[in-house]
Amino acid sequence: MKKKSIDKDELRPEYDLKKLLKTGVRGKYVEQYCQGTNVVLLEPDVAKVFSNARAVNEALRLVIQLREIRK
Repeated sequence: MKKKSIDKDELRPEYDLKKLLKTGVRGKYVEQYCQGTNVVLLEPDVAKVFSNARAVNEALRLVIQLREIRK
């Protein structure tokens, strides 16, 4: 049995744009988007040492303090 090919420009029947556009909220997440986010990927060996984001932030704050003391 051959699979039916779907044209990439056609929406599936379950995606009714008339319904979706009525219930959507424009700018719902704009405030969160504007705040932004800063994602940093840790190397595996570093990730093993730090259990969560709080631990990483505490360590980095300590490094900042040490730099300021050194100056």
